[in-house]
Amino acid sequence: MTDMATSIGERLDDVRRTIAEAAGRAGRSTSGITVVAVSKTFDDDAVRAARDAGQVDFGESRAKALAARHEADPPLGVRWHFVGRLQRNKVGLVVGAATLIHSVDSMRLAEAIAAEARDHQRVQRVLVQVNAGEDPDKAGFSIDDAPTAIARIREIPGISVQGVMTIPALGVDPRPAFVRLRTLRDELRESFPEIVHLSMGMSGDYELAVEEGATLVRLGTAIFGPRDG
Repeated sequence: MTDMATSIGERLDDVRRTIAEAAGRAGRSTSGITVVAVSKTFDDDAVRAARDAGQVDFGESRAKALAARHEADPPLGVRWHFVGRLQRNKVGLVVGAATLIHSVDSMRLAEAIAAEARDHQRVQRVLVQVNAGEDPDKAGFSIDDAPTAIARIREIPGISVQGVMTIPALGVDPRPAFVRLRTLRDELRESFPEIVHLSMGMSGDYELAVEEGATLVRLGTAIFGPRDG
């Protein structure tokens, strides 16, 4: 095994151990928690190393990169998530390639995704992005607006809302935002039982996110190491 593969495998072991400990503190099972390995800027060899260490779900934040990974020859044999901000003119690169789009932050984007999916006779699974930290620099629906937006998106043919996602503000305690998102999800599930997922937590705060109920954590450096630059 190469040094890169060894280090990625060791980091994945650390991540799994950390998640198990955080889940234990919260009285949760790890069976409902999915790690999305965000491979942005890392090459296909790094993806293969993580895959060979048991990682199944991977994320990209750029549409062209996701499309290229999805179409790799030979196939990489993993599930792809889109975790970045998606422009409407790039939805054709992502719909169908991503098992889940984490970042639907407007009605217009939802409509564009749904139209693309209908053109290919598919239903695209998505999460709705919520600005749970009320950060003016972050995209997403407000906590107050999210329920109405989700109810509307659910009615659009070609798209299926599976849950909610947030990115907390930098430099502040993320736990309040995680709590607000979990509370929102729980309230939504009373009317929409398919709203299951909480995509929250990245390399610097995923322990807290797991303690607060995350079902999807998006980890880059925690698995692949520091990015160049």
